[in-house]
Amino acid sequence: MEDKPIVECTGVKFSYPGRQEAALNGVDFCVRRGEFVSIIGHNGSGKSTLARLINGLLVADSGTVNVMGLDVSDDKNAVEVRRHVGMVFQNPDNQMVASIVEDDVAFGPENLGVEREEIGRRIDWALNAVGMEKYRLSTPTRLSGGQKQRIAVAGVLAIKPDILILDESTAMLDPKGRREVIDVVRRLNREEGMTIILITHFMEEALLADRTIVMNRGEIALSGAPEEIFESGDALETFNLSLPRISVICRNLRAAGMDIKDVLRPEELAEEIIKNMNNRGIYAGQSPSFAAKEGLAGGEWDIDIKDLSFVYSKKSPFATKALDGVTLHISEGEFFGIIGHTGSGKSTLVQHLNALIKLPQAQKHFHKKKAKKGRPAPIYPSIKIGKYDLADKKCDFKSLRADVGMVFQYPEYQLFAETVFDDVAFGLKNFNKKLPPEEIERAVKDSLEVVGLDYAELKDKSPFDLSGGQKRRVAIAGVIVTRPDILILDEPAAGLDPKGKREIMELLHKLHREWCKTVIIVSHDMDEIADNCTMAAVISEGKVFACDIPAKLFSRESELLALGLDVPLTEKISSCLKKGGFIVNSDCTVSDFSDKVAGIYTGVGNA
Repeated sequence: MEDKPIVECTGVKFSYPGRQEAALNGVDFCVRRGEFVSIIGHNGSGKSTLARLINGLLVADSGTVNVMGLDVSDDKNAVEVRRHVGMVFQNPDNQMVASIVEDDVAFGPENLGVEREEIGRRIDWALNAVGMEKYRLSTPTRLSGGQKQRIAVAGVLAIKPDILILDESTAMLDPKGRREVIDVVRRLNREEGMTIILITHFMEEALLADRTIVMNRGEIALSGAPEEIFESGDALETFNLSLPRISVICRNLRAAGMDIKDVLRPEELAEEIIKNMNNRGIYAGQSPSFAAKEGLAGGEWDIDIKDLSFVYSKKSPFATKALDGVTLHISEGEFFGIIGHTGSGKSTLVQHLNALIKLPQAQKHFHKKKAKKGRPAPIYPSIKIGKYDLADKKCDFKSLRADVGMVFQYPEYQLFAETVFDDVAFGLKNFNKKLPPEEIERAVKDSLEVVGLDYAELKDKSPFDLSGGQKRRVAIAGVIVTRPDILILDEPAAGLDPKGKREIMELLHKLHREWCKTVIIVSHDMDEIADNCTMAAVISEGKVFACDIPAKLFSRESELLALGLDVPLTEKISSCLKKGGFIVNSDCTVSDFSDKVAGIYTGVGNA
């Protein structure tokens, strides 16, 4: 690694028009050639702004940004800077510009005036680097999220950058897609010597870097080796971040009297635990067994889905089967999780639950087909939710949508009205046109306060002038204003910093305790499912692979990994301990796992 910085920022300040607080406030920052730097920080801390300044998408108000000795603020250097700096954004769909993969990868070098023969060689090299060479002639829209993101990385690699910046590039991906992209990035850093700047909210990704930078309110708060940063512990909490789960477990076990070093990998922690057990005279096979919690019995708001299939673009060359005979029961009172790889059918499934996608029988022109001679009668899907039969044309779908609320992924994209009040009130007015103004006002006020927002302060503001976290809360308020008995959320915490994720999940549990009968979340985060859900279903290739309590579901580690999924950190550690002869039957949460291990160590286990 060379000593001379390849990126150098000195006294950089930047403010967005109309915002009082500076996005960056005197940042001094440098990166050396071949370095792998991770940047973490709360939403709005300035991470993405810094990235955009480095590749010239933004220009600093004051201070200097130099890349490869070039002043980024000089318009004459714009093209040359972008030859050196490639940037991959969060959503790969926003970066796709062509209908064929090879054309998409060629777009960057073509715009830089690279000769045709050289472009061909770069396409070969870039696709090979990300393991996507066999998809060269594919249509990007038909690829999975992880595949699209690898194509996005290939498109940036084709310009042969010296520096690769990834701005939350794995936030929308399933576990397999996230592993694929990170593996590509690590290989490029190790084998090609490419300089990497990784902006992430995943603490486990930050641990992979040579150096981690913590940003807070537009300033660099901490900088150092990942191990040093995460040893700072409580300091991270003050920056709206959190320790990696493995560091929390280490702390918990030390508090229980165990001599546990700070480690960063599950197998290392398992070794530490086994060493402590052996030193205390506890050996393999002496672990107590603990009973796992079971699911709920159910009630009048149970959800019953039978034989649900769905094909997109039916009877066209692009026909895609999204669901294939799904049968699933969700009991009233559950905090239910739905997990699956990208394209597994999760979102299609939940969109059926409030009839955004209607069953065939509920379609206006549906006529039941007669069974053909010698063939079985056609099977029609059914969905029953409480008093609603979604297969019935006469079903009151308007009332259903008031009782079954749906919050989409990145719900802030649902905002549309001129004021926060109008946005939150829209659904309520639509479902009940005769509701008096004073009742609408009271309901909007209550909803905003439930999600932790000040009604008087925000009701007349434009929702587009709010912070990212506030926008998400306003969007959720617009759904819960009708007080739905069932609330469905598709990736509710995606893209949020650790504090934001924690607050959203605490909000959902509050709603669940107080009045919402059932909460259903779709998530790619296995730890999120383990921490919050009473039951969970795995969807794979449009079918229900399994449905069980998280503890039992995640005990099937090898099967889940084969489906492109993952398991919680606690299950990874448990798996390593099991190989050493110690069985820890926890509910997969960090607190319960820590308690169970400490119970074995002290001989107190609570069966």
